[in-house]
This record gives sequence, C-alpha cells and structure tokens, in this order.
Amino acid sequence: MFSNIGVPGLIIILLIIVVLFGGKRIAEVAKGLGAGVKNFKDAVKEDEKPEEVQSEPVLEEKPAVKKTAAKKTAKTKTASK
Repeated sequence: MFSNIGVPGLIIILLIIVVLFGGKRIAEVAKGLGAGVKNFKDAVKEDEKPEEVQSEPVLEEKPAVKKTAAKKTAKTKTASK
C-alpha cells in the first residue's frame, strides 16, 4: 500500500506533521520517547544479571538501647548527695 512513497512523499508528510503539532511539541515527544527507550534498555540489562549479583546481604539491626533509665539513676545519685 505505502511501498511507492518516496523521499518527496516523506518530506510532505513531515511538513504536515510539523504544521499540525509544532516543532516544540515534536521535540518534547521525541525526548520522552528517547527516555522511555533508555529506561527499557536499563530494565532489560538489570534482568539479565545473575540473581547472586542482585541480592544484597541482609544486615541484622541491633535493638535500641534505652538511655532513659541510665539518666534517671544518674540524676537520683547526684540529687541524694
């Protein structure tokens, strides 16, 4: 159907698109399309990594030490003297 479109036909189509949407809008769409392709490639690269490399070691959290009891005993010792 479109096999007979040559260079002059493509130029006319591009001119019509520029007139309809404007140059600024076309630049925004192209920028968004480029960012989408980059994000897709990054996601594909992450999925190709082995699972061993992706997993991070889990660090155990130490329970928080309450300092309020130590402060109270220090205050009572100084108050009693």
